[in-house]
Amino acid sequence: MKLFFRRYGEGPPLIILHGLYGSSDNWVTIAKKISGKFTVYLPDQRNHGGSPHSDIHDYDSMSNDLLEFARDHGLSRFFLTGHSMGGKTAVRFAMQWPEMIEGLVIADISPFTDENRRSAAFREINSILNTMLDTDLSSAGSRAEAEIIIAKKINDEKTRGFLMKNLRRDDANRYRWKLNAPALLKNLDSIIDGLPRPDSDYQQVTGFPVLFLKGERSEYLTEKDFGDILKIFPGAEMRIIKGAGHWLHADNPEEVSEALLSQLDR
Repeated sequence: MKLFFRRYGEGPPLIILHGLYGSSDNWVTIAKKISGKFTVYLPDQRNHGGSPHSDIHDYDSMSNDLLEFARDHGLSRFFLTGHSMGGKTAVRFAMQWPEMIEGLVIADISPFTDENRRSAAFREINSILNTMLDTDLSSAGSRAEAEIIIAKKINDEKTRGFLMKNLRRDDANRYRWKLNAPALLKNLDSIIDGLPRPDSDYQQVTGFPVLFLKGERSEYLTEKDFGDILKIFPGAEMRIIKGAGHWLHADNPEEVSEALLSQLDR
């Protein structure tokens, strides 16, 4: 699959993968901040942004999309960062093709399936996707009017802000979603699931620095998760992003930018 992407800067290549409901646009501010040190590639993952839609949406397919993207751009080795859903894609890719990774940064997500968090995450995402499908935006004459309609159903301002970035006008000049909500809803189980907890069958992955970023106010990544992460990536480190929730790149872009730049020194 040929992914839409944005590119900024010069230097060693860094690919940043956005999370669910997101797009390359979410990371432009940080890409510009670090563009003096990295060539930053911001692809839209499948069913998001300007990239093609597909009925298939799982981490194997997204990892293969990333492999195709890297080969298309002549990237035999690169730094890789992923947030949330993009973080799970990045972990899967690094475990499959570690020889291609210069450094790995995973932003506020556990790579593992956790039954305690799974049901809550399923309900939340299911509700948002169904809200998107059930919300008629055709009467909105402006983005402000569209947000008023969306705000009646989605109270959280930050979530609503990210969803607003998914609006586009169709050929009839009516607002539509760029996000492929039906496919994401169909594949929701695959999106929420992660790796099984490590056991003796897991092969350790080494040879490049690994950094996990945790939003200080987020529960998507825990100390228990990090203990299991070390069984796969024994050299991994964890850094707390102060004052940040799950959308840490929006809450504290300065500290996230600094963390990405630190990879060059490691």
